[in-house]
Amino acid sequence: MAPQHDTGAGAEAELPEYAGHYKLESRLGSGGMGVVHRAQSGSGMTLAVKIVHAEFAKDPEFRGRFRQEIAAARRVSGAFTAPVVDADPDAERPWMATLFIPGPTLADEVKRNGPMAAGQLRRLMAGLAEALRDIHRVGVVHRDLKPSNVLLAEDGPKVIDFGISRPKDSELRTETGKLIGTPPFMAPEQFRRPREVGPAADIFALGSVLVHAATGRGPFDSDSPYVVAYQVVHDEPDLTGVPANLAPLIVRCLAKEPEDRPTPDELMRELRSVAASYDTQAFIPAQRAGAEPVPEPRAEKPEPRRGRRTGRAMVLGVGGLVLAGIVALASVHLLGGEDTPPRTDSAQTGSARTTPAGFDAWATKPRAGKGGLPRCSYGAQRLLCTQAGLVSALAPADGHVVWRHALGKGDSPGEPPVLSGGLVHVLSPSDRQLLALDPSSGSTRWKLDLSAYLGFRHVGAMLLLTSADGKVTGVDSASGKPKWTKWIPGAKSPLLYAFPGSPLAYATSRSADGSRTRVTAVDPATGDVRWDEQLDGTLKPVGGADGKVFFLSGGSVRGESDAVVRYDPVSGDSRRVALTVPVYQAQAGVDGDRVLLMGTGGSLVAVDLSEKKQSWSLETSVSQGSAPVTDGRLVYVSAADGRLLAVDAEEGRLLGQTPPRLDPKSDEVAATLSTPQVLHGHVYATAPDGTVFAVNARNPSAW
Repeated sequence: MAPQHDTGAGAEAELPEYAGHYKLESRLGSGGMGVVHRAQSGSGMTLAVKIVHAEFAKDPEFRGRFRQEIAAARRVSGAFTAPVVDADPDAERPWMATLFIPGPTLADEVKRNGPMAAGQLRRLMAGLAEALRDIHRVGVVHRDLKPSNVLLAEDGPKVIDFGISRPKDSELRTETGKLIGTPPFMAPEQFRRPREVGPAADIFALGSVLVHAATGRGPFDSDSPYVVAYQVVHDEPDLTGVPANLAPLIVRCLAKEPEDRPTPDELMRELRSVAASYDTQAFIPAQRAGAEPVPEPRAEKPEPRRGRRTGRAMVLGVGGLVLAGIVALASVHLLGGEDTPPRTDSAQTGSARTTPAGFDAWATKPRAGKGGLPRCSYGAQRLLCTQAGLVSALAPADGHVVWRHALGKGDSPGEPPVLSGGLVHVLSPSDRQLLALDPSSGSTRWKLDLSAYLGFRHVGAMLLLTSADGKVTGVDSASGKPKWTKWIPGAKSPLLYAFPGSPLAYATSRSADGSRTRVTAVDPATGDVRWDEQLDGTLKPVGGADGKVFFLSGGSVRGESDAVVRYDPVSGDSRRVALTVPVYQAQAGVDGDRVLLMGTGGSLVAVDLSEKKQSWSLETSVSQGSAPVTDGRLVYVSAADGRLLAVDAEEGRLLGQTPPRLDPKSDEVAATLSTPQVLHGHVYATAPDGTVFAVNARNPSAW
């Protein structure tokens, strides 16, 4: 047949009649990178051939990206994708040929026939979970899973178009500041830190694709991509019309933080028990349906005390970007609770420099010989830490491991343990079990299944659970027994916040135009409302002190904060201090009337609410940092490369930092970092090489 022409904006010259040895027959569609044709091989095989747009063929960088697409597509060729038959990235017009798969895209199917029935939706979810499992197993992240990239073949869904995918071992990296993807199906981290996107972003996209298949729209819907981006990062998904038995699982896929989303294996395991009507044979053949059982958590006996280690790994590296301040409800619990570290400022201890005699800096790897960022809190006179497959308790004096408790294989809690009700609470992500451990031995005291809840929050000796219908249940942290269940007034799907130093939980909901935020303070022991107030602006609670609540004000797509707000519920006074320059994706720490902000790109800012001014601002070398914490004299921040920084709290000068401690076997950067723990003149921090370490706060220049 005659070759075809591109039409419309950016029309190209006449397309070739052949791509390599394959005769082009008809045009199947066009995208941002190129045109896809139906083609025939010499032997009569039907193919789909993608030919790059002429304008991009002249760009060496784009050719490199197209080579990456070909490499990714070849790596994942199999039962769940369109296998690559041939390709030529060096041709005048680069092209790639894949096996032609008959069947509509999911986008076309929903457009023509409307939302899918529940049984079809379950089979689609299972098929896509299997596809992502195979894609991720070979080290590829798709990064653009959407309805138009899902083909509905007779034997199950196929994932296509790896144009912006990235193998983990690729040398090609996303440019800083460039957002690549389709906003309604992008994960929050693709807007917040695009260089740091991992497999969990595909799980978020899967959740969005399933909502589209179930309802004909996305969970975050708007005509404006900027509004969609804001909703993805800040708002709860709209699951109206999603089958009730699938909604909790889809909500988990749409968790704001990557570590709170299930893996493909977890999805397949849970889908087997969703409903009796689920036809597993349609998308999960028996020979591929097996999954390893999750081992029961067990406590291990304490190991003998180790000698102190002071050696430091000199591995250089760079951090990525981090979202701060957006505290999503989906399975995120707060650092802190009872027995949080005492402040060591002079007002409380008489001297911030008091150090017990004989203290030496130390460094320990709770998982001997293995990397992976530990996340630690302090409680019961122990450092309580989580890592992949492990919970451990360390002695603050010398770092020896007091006990270890094994989690399921691959379990990697995204948050540190919380001491609440006298027990150590930690989430086992694979089966959504909250474990309550004995702080002295690490043995399990009780377990609670959280799979029916959207999220949880510890407040003092209580655990607050939020369900899909907006109900909040208060559970006694010591026993695991429910005490009350209530709806919070004015909050259909409440976001709950809680902070050390504040006895209340705070639920927030914003007006449609973002001009006001309703804040409701709840007594965690009874569920009673203590106060309820409408405050100006789009506000996010970040801390509490002396009965006052502190907020960051902002709300753009990029997540910048432009002011700090303090609200006093006793007097009704609301005080706002504008920032000299907006801080992007800020994490905050509250110390009395002072709020410390750590933003992407290295901005560390101090705001004094009592003085109604920004005290100082420091540009550090940290592109990804933890929430800042202070002992009154110094401010401490952990970096993604394992450094611990110390900054003068009054003047904002960098006074010292530890060497980097990167895991040399991994190019991944943790999505969230553990906040340093400060107590008794010591600072405790963690690093990606698996180290937990302690330094003396007296002289950071000697670190």
